[in-house]
Amino acid sequence: MDLNTLTQFLAVARLEHLSRAAEELRVAQPSLSRSIARLEAELGAPLFDRGGRLRLNEAGRVFRGHVERSLGELEAGRRAVAEAAGRGLGTVRLASETFLAFSGPLAAFKRAHPEVEIELHQLSAEEMGRRLRAREIDLAVASQPIAAEGLESVLLLDEEVGLAVALGHPLAARAAVGIDDLADQPFIAARPGHWQRRLLERLFAGRGLVPRIVCEGDEAGTIAELISAGLGIGLVPAIARRTATRLPLTWVAVDSPDCRRALTLSWGAGGRLPTAARLLRDAVAAWDWTGGGPA
Repeated sequence: MDLNTLTQFLAVARLEHLSRAAEELRVAQPSLSRSIARLEAELGAPLFDRGGRLRLNEAGRVFRGHVERSLGELEAGRRAVAEAAGRGLGTVRLASETFLAFSGPLAAFKRAHPEVEIELHQLSAEEMGRRLRAREIDLAVASQPIAAEGLESVLLLDEEVGLAVALGHPLAARAAVGIDDLADQPFIAARPGHWQRRLLERLFAGRGLVPRIVCEGDEAGTIAELISAGLGIGLVPAIARRTATRLPLTWVAVDSPDCRRALTLSWGAGGRLPTAARLLRDAVAAWDWTGGGPA
């Protein structure tokens, strides 16, 4: 059982597909298959169910958690040695669902610490949890709970989420709208799993409704562009009024106490964060997210 085999196992466990994992790892599929078989023989138990499609089984899920933590500790040790040897503060790895509102705090941090390299990862909340646990990222900012054990977190912002509509839209003159008013409206929405999509579906489900989604996107800027073009409407957090580009949009309040989001910063508990990560964590936590400037 060597580090290369464990790394290969994590790739197969994540993708649940041998050929795609082999392509990602740049190894031959038969060689990868033999490595996984030898690992299972050494452990004395299968890690995958092979009835049709490859699936990680319960033993595999248990083992994956231990492997992620072990490799994460090794990476943390490597970075700690580099820091102790005086090779600078190194790199801090930050993940978020979108970086639309991060230009201010990241620019301020870079001015204060030009020697620190910032590595950004745009990930889903589920992927953030996995990578935090494996120490593949240092910090994660999410607008929905991260389902992973052993994390510490701090609330950055609790804000209203409103409705964005194009100028001239029939709803643009309204001060507020109810969910029932939106039942037949076309929505430009984020893809399934994104916090905005989950909020939209949860609000509609509370009224026994299903939103009519005419377009799905990954980029908040693209969604705003499509809304401004009159192709649909969409949910937009209050912070976007400051950070979004100047598009012909109108923000309308949604008459529901549940139409809000909580922006949370998370990191792994119990381990020592590298200095660069601690500095960025403190800077992000101290940022005035409501006013858009240093606290």
